[in-house]
Amino acid sequence: YPNSVIEDNVSFGDNCLIYANVSIYHDCKIGNNVTIHSGSVIGADGFGFAPNQDGYDKIPQIGIVKIEDNVEIGANSCVDRSTMGQTIIRKGVKIDNLVQVAHNVEIGENTVMSAQVGIAGSTKVGSWCMFGGQVGVAGHIKVGDHVNVGAQSGIPGNTKSGSTLMGYPAIEPKQFARSSAIFKK
Repeated sequence: YPNSVIEDNVSFGDNCLIYANVSIYHDCKIGNNVTIHSGSVIGADGFGFAPNQDGYDKIPQIGIVKIEDNVEIGANSCVDRSTMGQTIIRKGVKIDNLVQVAHNVEIGENTVMSAQVGIAGSTKVGSWCMFGGQVGVAGHIKVGDHVNVGAQSGIPGNTKSGSTLMGYPAIEPKQFARSSAIFKK
């Protein structure tokens, strides 16, 4: 669609739909049946800076983004290129509007993320996970398979497969409900 920018050496599979005002940076790889909605940015630099005595030096982001088959990415979402290697969105992933996927992240097959989810750098998210709106995930951790996370929850560390979590830090729903009752008192 109009005003989309596809930079050098981007590869696409079959039946892809790129809506208006999408930017896909150089060397990214897009699979089959991928839909990217308006305003999304695929392959921008990750947030890589090293402190020095005068401020910060930019760390070159020389990796790529790889999006596998049957993925849908909502409007105004960002998937950052890796520092080295690949940021990977596995097949069947569905990402809602306004989601941030940082550099070096890997999102497992058939995972879904609602609006305003943020995944910090170098995190590995398992397959068949469900994240409610505004979930925040710390960097350099592993989220297991089949993990369900309630809206506005924060995940500061590794999670076991099959977990259901709520709150910050994200805990089991019954513990969260008991804690909420105590907070009111």
